[in-house]
Amino acid sequence: MTVWKTSVRNFLAHKGRMALSAVAVLLSVAFVCGTLVFTDTMNTTFDKLFTISSPDVTVSPKDAEGAEEQPGNGKPASLPASVVQQVAKADGVERAEGSAFSMAVTVVNSENENMGSQTGAPTIASNWTKNDLRSMEITSGHAPRGPTEVMVDADTAKKHKLGIGDELRIIAATGDLRAKIGGIAAFTVTNPGAAVVYLDTATAQKHLLGAPDVFTQVLVTAESGVSDARLKESVAAALDGSAAYKLQTQKEAADANKDSMGAFLDVMKYAMLGFAGIAFLVGIFLIVNTFSMLVAQRTREIGLMRAIGSSRKQVNRSVLLEAVLLGIVGSLLGVAAGVGLAVGLMKMMSAVGMELSTGDLTVAWTTPVIGLLLGVVVTVLAAYIPARRAGKVSPMAALRDAGTPADGRSGWIRAGIGLLLTAAGGAALWVTTQADKATEGSMYLALGVLLTLIGFIVIGPLLAGVVVRALSVVVLRLFGPVGRLAERNALRNPRRTGATGAALMIGLALVACLSVVGSSMVASATEELDRSVGADFIVQDGGAGRPIVPQAADAVHAVPGLEHVTDYAFLKAKITAPNGKTADEGITAADPTYQQDVRRTALSGDLAEAYGKDAMSVGEDYAEKHGVKVGDTMTVAFEEGKTAKLTVAAITSDDTNIDRGAMYVNLTTAASYVAADRMPQNAVMFAKAEEGKEKEAYAALKSALAEYPVYSVQNQADFKETLKDQVGQLLNIVYGLLALAIIVAVLGVVNTLALSVVERTREIGLMRAIGLSRRQLRRMIRLESVVIALFGALLGLGLGMGWGTAAQKLLALEGLEVLDIPWPTILTVFACSALVGLFAALVPAFRAGRMNVLNAIATDG
Repeated sequence: MTVWKTSVRNFLAHKGRMALSAVAVLLSVAFVCGTLVFTDTMNTTFDKLFTISSPDVTVSPKDAEGAEEQPGNGKPASLPASVVQQVAKADGVERAEGSAFSMAVTVVNSENENMGSQTGAPTIASNWTKNDLRSMEITSGHAPRGPTEVMVDADTAKKHKLGIGDELRIIAATGDLRAKIGGIAAFTVTNPGAAVVYLDTATAQKHLLGAPDVFTQVLVTAESGVSDARLKESVAAALDGSAAYKLQTQKEAADANKDSMGAFLDVMKYAMLGFAGIAFLVGIFLIVNTFSMLVAQRTREIGLMRAIGSSRKQVNRSVLLEAVLLGIVGSLLGVAAGVGLAVGLMKMMSAVGMELSTGDLTVAWTTPVIGLLLGVVVTVLAAYIPARRAGKVSPMAALRDAGTPADGRSGWIRAGIGLLLTAAGGAALWVTTQADKATEGSMYLALGVLLTLIGFIVIGPLLAGVVVRALSVVVLRLFGPVGRLAERNALRNPRRTGATGAALMIGLALVACLSVVGSSMVASATEELDRSVGADFIVQDGGAGRPIVPQAADAVHAVPGLEHVTDYAFLKAKITAPNGKTADEGITAADPTYQQDVRRTALSGDLAEAYGKDAMSVGEDYAEKHGVKVGDTMTVAFEEGKTAKLTVAAITSDDTNIDRGAMYVNLTTAASYVAADRMPQNAVMFAKAEEGKEKEAYAALKSALAEYPVYSVQNQADFKETLKDQVGQLLNIVYGLLALAIIVAVLGVVNTLALSVVERTREIGLMRAIGLSRRQLRRMIRLESVVIALFGALLGLGLGMGWGTAAQKLLALEGLEVLDIPWPTILTVFACSALVGLFAALVPAFRAGRMNVLNAIATDG
């Protein structure tokens, strides 16, 4: 009980010094709990939507694409309308309705602006059914009555300021449909951001499916008292157990839709938790420093406790109990902050178009438990070494104010272990650069990153002595005696300086590594474009990757001033190699002019002949794996058509980033085995301008596709800029998440300086007494902070560039062969680290400057 009282008293006595450590715990726990609450809420939102909107039983074609896939030909798989009557006659069926829907559509307003979501959520066009009343209600106007009327969801109407009577154009594979808004329907559950347009049944069948007597699904409602399982059996019997149809109960349909979203949500969840883990790791250094300095400042107190009978175990336990209190306080505040963070994320997502209601806010009981456990365990682990060190203080040494025991031998052992780990990590990174396969090299890369990181952390005190002296020559010596004092303060306790710098090092190492990888990706892709792409223009969907509808493709072909236009589509097929092995593969069907648009190297044979009748090419990896040679015959069973026997006319090099491993056939060859209404639409189109007419053709292409705003026309310069922007946006998101770790590291510098000022109270008083001014004192502390921040930045950036260089060597095996070090970014981050040091020193320097000289000299600590 005495140990507990002592721990509580010490915790309350040093609550100001504990505050920043508590903030570090708070931020890390908040990020973990916020991530869990946010993803749980998204799961709840989708679960409710999928469950409520699904009928009791759904009948769909066996080969229907998943909810996340779009049909390559723009027309969803369908079933005969007669199936609706068959299902309606089954026992236990109250109502059977045909549903005609498609997600391969674009909706634009009268000003040609895209009405679809910009967040990746689908645009859905469908006929209005009674089943829709499960999740929707008409709030104004009425359901569509004929081909000239549509109904839109209320969220889309509000977002785009649409009202009754406004005209919309629905662009589908079968053509364009113009109609006026006759009604608006609101979701009765949360809509995560999909744009929904309703048509009448006949118009939906004709315009979305291309035939008047088909549906995409049959939606079945059970009679009262009939279970979904029983209804499914009854419907299956009515269809004579036909294998052509897939039957799902409400739960099965909802689960299938959830699974299609689950992968995306899991990636987001674990990525965010990974960054929270980095913040926790950085926070460990802050807590270690805090308790190390508190123990050092309480040396005499600990000696007195030992002198009056406290055992090492009791002293150790007292410090650990303080850590438990810190962990509990920080974690509880972090859990509350995490819920607030989740709400903030939801509001931010709603602002960009993904509607998430706080009414669905989900805080599972496991979330606060995980947050509390993580916060307390991490804090206790971080405090263990200082607590153990406190227990080793002998009573006589402590009463002489000799401080915590210094073991030179342990320091040399630590340095030796650190150098060994660093050397092993460096060797693993070197092996990474020599790997022949990316999968093999990735294991060495992970090992190298881990060992070098731990190694640098362990030898931090040794590096501090060397690097801080070197930095001082450049930075601190310019400030004369004040600079020298700052240098000595930073070198006084290399272990503390090393731990403080290591906290900043981790975040900046990741920033540098990702900057090198991102910059190398852009440089490699740019070089590949210059070397391999001969087309002047590329036409594609700039957002969701939708195929190019025929009317837009026709508009491209009609543009004057073009030397040629290349159609390019993907087909699915089962391919049997000469060795008898069959696998699902993708085949690229293109016009022969594609050879001019993208230059591929043929290792054997002639690529031009691969575009001949009943001919194809294969990539070198596939050829090597299956023993394929030029002249061999491949059996190709097209998914939407017949089986073909195609002759291998060329084997292409896979030393490329564009179409790596692609198998080519002529579009006319593919069309001879796949029915016209099942042939995929163009995934992308290429065009070459006539000599000297590049500018005119570029403008004409943009004008021709002005009515189809989802498709972008890019020349090579545009394409490079888009690629650079995409990588930049991804890196900015990562940097934003890493900012949490850097904030915690800054708190570590602040806390270290603040506690260091308290530790040096008498020394500061003596320096003031012999003539050091307040301005000089504050400058000394600021300079100490700057050199510690630059020390951490130098280690982090150097380590990160090493990681990034090794990672790029792996990417080179996948075709990204250019190493590009983004020196402007690296130098900017290094310079900003000095500003971080200045910022971190503001409060400690201000407090030091306000000290009373006589009181400081008279103090015991």
